[in-house]
Amino acid sequence: MEAALGRVSASKHAGRENLLVCFSHLRWNFVHQRPQHILTLASVQQRVIYFEEPLFEELPQPLMRTSEASPNILIVTPVLPLGASAAKSDAVQRRFVQQIIASMPHSRLIAWYYTPMALRFTEFLDPDICVYDCMDELSAFKNAPPELAQMEKELLRRADLVFTGGLSLFETKRRLHQAIYPFPSSIDVKHFHKARLPGKDPIDQAGIPHPRVGYFGVIDERLDVDLVALAARTMPDVHFVMIGPVVKIDPAILPKADNLHWLGAKAYCDLPDYLRHWDAGWMPFALNEATRFISPTKTPEFLAAGLPVISTAIVDVVRSYGAAGLVEIADIDDLDSKLRSLLLRPREMLLPQVDAYLADMSWERTWKAMAAHIEGAYRRKKVVPLRRSA
Repeated sequence: MEAALGRVSASKHAGRENLLVCFSHLRWNFVHQRPQHILTLASVQQRVIYFEEPLFEELPQPLMRTSEASPNILIVTPVLPLGASAAKSDAVQRRFVQQIIASMPHSRLIAWYYTPMALRFTEFLDPDICVYDCMDELSAFKNAPPELAQMEKELLRRADLVFTGGLSLFETKRRLHQAIYPFPSSIDVKHFHKARLPGKDPIDQAGIPHPRVGYFGVIDERLDVDLVALAARTMPDVHFVMIGPVVKIDPAILPKADNLHWLGAKAYCDLPDYLRHWDAGWMPFALNEATRFISPTKTPEFLAAGLPVISTAIVDVVRSYGAAGLVEIADIDDLDSKLRSLLLRPREMLLPQVDAYLADMSWERTWKAMAAHIEGAYRRKKVVPLRRSA
C-alpha cells in the first residue's frame, strides 16, 4: 500500500494501546536479525511502527510506502523524489513521522532508535520512553555519515535507556550513560535446531561436493575476502559455501575458485535447509574497526544447528564461545590445520556442551529483560513529577 503525503488514514488497529516507533538504518526485509527478533516479541504487547531509511525514486511528490510484517507491525518506508536535498528529506520524514503517530492513538509512546541519524527528523518527539538499542558501532562502518558521532552524543543525552549488542560495545560506552545494559546476540534455538534433522538439500547447493564449510550473513567490508581466497586456494578439496547479500563492496572483488560458491541471499526460514548439509560453519571476519565491537548473531545460530564452528579472533566470540571451547579460533597462519582438525572431529561430540550453553539464551529472555528495564524507567520518570506536585 502507498499513501501520498497528507493522506495517511487511521490504522485499523488504532486504539489506546502502547505505541513503539522504531527508527532503523536496516530494511525489515533485508536480513533477519536483532531488530526483527526483538520487535516481533515487542509487538505482542504493543503496536510497532518500523520506520526505515528513505528510498529515492522518480516520482512527482513524496509518499509513504507501507506494509504489514504482522498484524501488529507496520513497516513504513519514506519514498522521496530523486535529487531531494538533505533538508527537504528531513522535513518530509518529519511530517511523515508526525502523521503516522497522530493516526494511531496511544496511551504510551516509546521511541526506539537503531540509528542516531534519525534524530535529524525526530528531534521534536517527546516520548514517554526513549531507547537507543546500539547493536553496532556504526561510526566504524564503511560510508558512515561524518556527523554520526555527534548525533549519537545527542541521542545518548536524550535516551532513557541504552542497550548494546555485545559486551565489548557495552564496555566502550558504559561511561556515556547512567542506564546502559548489555544484551549480546541471542538465538532462536527451535528454528536452528531444524538443521539437526534430515531434510532435502536445496537445489542450488545439491551439486556441491563435501566437505562443505559455510558462511551466512551480510557480505560487506567486515568479511576478510583475502582470507576467503587463501582458504579456497590452500584447501582445494574443501568447498566453501557463502550465503548472503553483497553490500557496500564491489561484488567484482569477491574471490573466485571452483571450490568457492557464492549463492546469494536466502530467506531466514530457509537457512536450516542449507546448514543441515554443511560439515562446518565459519566466520572469516576481517579484524578491523568495523568488527572491533561486533557480536555475531550467527555464532549461536551455527551452534544450535549442530555445526562445529571456526572463526577469526573477534573479541566477543573469543571471550565467550572460544573461552568455553565451543568455537575454534584461527587466523591466516593456522586456518588450514585447525579447519581440517575440526572437520575430522565427530560433530556430535560437542552437542551436550553446546545445548547446555545455549539453554539460557533466547530472544524471549532478551525481550523480557528489556521490557522490565523499560517499565522501570517509565515508573521512575512518573515518580519525579508526582513527588514535585506533592
